[in-house]
Amino acid sequence: MATDETPEPEKKPEPQQDRSPADRRPMPPESRPAPKAADEGTQGRKGDDAQQNGDKPADAAAPAPEGEDGGAGKPQNGRQRLAASLWPPRLTRAQLIVALLLFILGLGLAIQVRSTSDSSALRGARQEDLVRILDELDNRSQRLTDEQRRLEGQKTELENSSDQAEEARKQTVEKEQQLGVLAGTVAAQGPGIYLTIDDPTHSVEADKLLDTIQELRAAGAEAIQVNNVRVVANTYLSDVSGGVEIDGKRVTQPYRFKVIGKPEDLEPALNIPGGVVQTLEKEQAKVSVTRQKKIVVDALREAKRPDYARSSSQ
Repeated sequence: MATDETPEPEKKPEPQQDRSPADRRPMPPESRPAPKAADEGTQGRKGDDAQQNGDKPADAAAPAPEGEDGGAGKPQNGRQRLAASLWPPRLTRAQLIVALLLFILGLGLAIQVRSTSDSSALRGARQEDLVRILDELDNRSQRLTDEQRRLEGQKTELENSSDQAEEARKQTVEKEQQLGVLAGTVAAQGPGIYLTIDDPTHSVEADKLLDTIQELRAAGAEAIQVNNVRVVANTYLSDVSGGVEIDGKRVTQPYRFKVIGKPEDLEPALNIPGGVVQTLEKEQAKVSVTRQKKIVVDALREAKRPDYARSSSQ
């Protein structure tokens, strides 16, 4: 039995398209599709990072680049950075305590410098002057101590005396004698020194003699007589032709001083370096000082009644 078979048409091969060398290169890894499992792991890690970043506080954000303003983003110079670090001040308790201690230390140093500046007048003094000043201060301190002891003894005698009126009269007489010695109205005697100044060149003037009297008073002299003139509190000296006048009475060289006081204080006060003796010897004068156990000062002054002054006890 014959069958009609239709012959199938022959398939022609599809023409192959030419590819350029670039098209024939393998695809880069970035363009290749990643496996699905890898994509899911990557997304999981990204979610965890986002969750961790969300849990961080806002202060943990990345700091702004150094040298830029947080708001404006402008670069700062050195002066602006220094001002920003100093103000507003960020002081701790320890810094405040240190600042307070430094202030107290500076205040103490200032007070000490101010207190020591009062003695600056003595810094430029010579050694001889400092020795003389120290000796005078010691002598004055000793005299004040003796006077205090004497007054305390008088007070004790008044308190313990059975006849206080008689004791008071006795002390009044003694006080009158003491004041008479100081005023030059009564004679005085006691230990002291003889001072002789021979001035053949007539170069010793009134100011040098006045310095000598002041030095003797500072050393504790209680009665002074120059030649035949009694020296008291209001004595004055002046230069005249060929000599010196003391209280209006002319005295000529050699000048002879009779001084009552403690010899151990009077002689060293005159002979200290730079003192009276050395000053007079520079003026070509001859000076001699001798100690005596008994000096008699017999030149007297007339007691004058004051014209206006009266005792406040009247």
